[in-house]
Amino acid sequence: MAEKGLRAWVKEKWVDIGAPKKNGKYQPCGRSKGSKRKYPKCVPLAKATRMTSGQKASAVKRKRAAGNPGGKPTNVKTFAARGGLISGERRAGAAIRGFDFKGVF
Repeated sequence: MAEKGLRAWVKEKWVDIGAPKKNGKYQPCGRSKGSKRKYPKCVPLAKATRMTSGQKASAVKRKRAAGNPGGKPTNVKTFAARGGLISGERRAGAAIRGFDFKGVF
């Protein structure tokens, strides 16, 4: 975003990857007041076309699981973090010291 700027970011075509149309296109982002559509996961069209179907499903699932507490939209990262909480370096250290090691992880 820093390279393009805020104006370019706003002008991008945002689509809802959680509600694809049958012809392969996407519905525009957002929903009207009182709409019964499920909670939208919006991304720029350029990003949506580069995502695999598994990535789209994962992003939509995490967005809907986060819910909508307090009436404000909840931001959820589009791509899940890789590797979990423990890095490979820390796992290797635990194996060297033994699993009963009470150090910092």
